[in-house]
Amino acid sequence: MAERDDRSGPKVVGFLGVGLDGDDGHERLTRSEHFTLVGGSAETHERLQDIAIRFGEALKRKGKPLQETSPEEAIGLLRDALE
Repeated sequence: MAERDDRSGPKVVGFLGVGLDGDDGHERLTRSEHFTLVGGSAETHERLQDIAIRFGEALKRKGKPLQETSPEEAIGLLRDALE
């Protein structure tokens, strides 16, 4: 019996959000279960945090972990969180 290869296709394991408009000297870093957010102005970083929270809530409603979510579905959830 052949072993199952769990690496048989692309998987999303997390997201990196980068804010490029931070020029106030503050270093901003937020880590969550699915996101690492770095940089940005206070406003941009807060927006990235809101997106990460909405994404996590949507994923929780789906009832499955990110690693079991197809890349297409994860991207769809991320797009919804951006709106």
